[in-house]
Amino acid sequence: MVVSGRAPSFGKPLQALAIAVLMAIALSSCASGRRSAETTGSIPQLSKPVTEMNQSELRGAAESVGRAYEQNPKNRQAGLNYANLLRMTGRSSQALAVMQQVAIFHPNDREVLAAYGKSQAAAGQLEQALDTISRAQTPDRPDWRLKSAEGAILDQLGRSTEARQRYREALDINPNESSVLSNLGMSYMLTRDLRTAETYLKSAAAQPGADSSVRQNLALIVGLQGRFQEAENIARQELTAEQAEANVAYLRGMLSQQNAWQKLAKEDAGNSN
Repeated sequence: MVVSGRAPSFGKPLQALAIAVLMAIALSSCASGRRSAETTGSIPQLSKPVTEMNQSELRGAAESVGRAYEQNPKNRQAGLNYANLLRMTGRSSQALAVMQQVAIFHPNDREVLAAYGKSQAAAGQLEQALDTISRAQTPDRPDWRLKSAEGAILDQLGRSTEARQRYREALDINPNESSVLSNLGMSYMLTRDLRTAETYLKSAAAQPGADSSVRQNLALIVGLQGRFQEAENIARQELTAEQAEANVAYLRGMLSQQNAWQKLAKEDAGNSN
């Protein structure tokens, strides 16, 4: 579902919506971690995790962390945090510029390379992002987060078979990881296999480490199958009643406007034959 405080893009095609959701969620689990902006020392501490912030709060956090980065651009963690917040506020080009500088100062740091690849992907440089993340990965100590991030990029390139292989490799390293199961479910969403997508999203949401984004994705998948009341009930676990209702209303309007629900129903019926 649309994250609280973030305005949906009306009229966006369903495929583009799916990719946007996948990249926003899947890449957020890359090696820098889910709460990379929570730090100590000279870098400002935030009042709550970035995944729970609305756009106004994210912009304020970006300004605060940005000032710390400007004071010391060689500070690895300040650069990572600032780039992450810039991406979350839609400033992908600026995030990429920040990570280019951080990578210059820390060229062999796996976490930096992973975040650099994340910024490249968010800026649309998908092939470059794959190369960067590949350099961050080491065969003798594979990182499940990098596998998952690579899968998300492959999905955006339309290489779903390869993407799902990366997700399964990530799950071999870290079984039942909610973010990877969520990514795998969203991968099936991209190919309109909503039943399989829901299976993985339900499994992801049931894991102890599942965060709000996973359950919102589940609500999205349920809503795309026309079960709007069920989708709203799931969304209300994370959002206010008004926000959940607004998200479902948006989803209804999108599907109605583009005649997408009828197409999805036909394809779903075809998949079951």
